[in-house]
Amino acid sequence: MSLGLILESTLTCPLCGQRSVEVMMPDACQWFYHCSGCGSLLQPMPGDCCVFCSYGTVVCAPAQLAESTQNSE
Repeated sequence: MSLGLILESTLTCPLCGQRSVEVMMPDACQWFYHCSGCGSLLQPMPGDCCVFCSYGTVVCAPAQLAESTQNSE
C-alpha cells in the first residue's frame, strides 16, 4: 500500500528569497532550517507545525498524512 507521500519540497526564505530543494523526513516535522542564502534560522510561522508547512511548496509528511486521513473519511 503506497501512501503517496511527496518528500521533496522547495523552501523559499522569506527574508532573502533564496530557494532550495530539500528532502523532508517521512515521519517527523522539521522546526528549524538554516537559509543557505542569508544564513537566517527559519522557524515555523504561528499555527504551522514546521518550516515545510510555512515556507515549502509541499507541506510536511505528517500534514500530508493528516490531509489524506481527513479526505478519506
